[in-house]
Amino acid sequence: MRVLLVEDEPKLAAFIHKALTEDAFSVVTARDGETALELARSASYDIVILDIMLPRMDGFAVCQAMRALHPDVPILMLSARGMIEDRVRGLDTGADDYLTKPFALSELTARMRALLRRQPTAALKVLTVADLTLDPVRRLVTRGGRQLDLTQKELALLEYLMRNAGQVLTRAMIAEQVWDVTWDRLTNVNDVFINHLRKKLEESGEPRLIHAVRGVGYVMRSDDEGACA
Repeated sequence: MRVLLVEDEPKLAAFIHKALTEDAFSVVTARDGETALELARSASYDIVILDIMLPRMDGFAVCQAMRALHPDVPILMLSARGMIEDRVRGLDTGADDYLTKPFALSELTARMRALLRRQPTAALKVLTVADLTLDPVRRLVTRGGRQLDLTQKELALLEYLMRNAGQVLTRAMIAEQVWDVTWDRLTNVNDVFINHLRKKLEESGEPRLIHAVRGVGYVMRSDDEGACA
């Protein structure tokens, strides 16, 4: 599940980002409203977590513009302003839910999952590549009926690969979309996680699904035609 987190307070943004990433969400963070809208125009997200008090554009304006771009994406507003007028305004501008700061992380994730369950979108459907399936809501992965025990980071990586099956994904794309970091050519973090994932997917001798494209990145497909490794 891809999350767009719009929060200008660095410590809170880092806290939410870390917690959601550990829960297998793929999180992209924006620190102001204009950046958030740029990200929303260039990619799709399964849910948006939006603070109201933002530089450049406030959350109400961002919410209205976001709703015009993506009418069906759930938006959860965050604010230290607990006045009923603010809640009503947030909901009227297009938010699906409103959470007042300070809040428990468990409540944030519970509200996120509740919003996601209501969405009749392709993002919630079980993903399938050959005999591999991934249920993004239940966080359940099976191959040939065998349930796989994946770490949260492995799960986030696998979901990104499966949602883009057949498409060659560069190492930079994987770093930015899964880890929300700028790719460093000197690091092999992508390759390490790919290798861990491959071992679990092929533990019982199943055919390879994640193929390397030399000098570029990786592609997930159900056959090895044109694959380099």
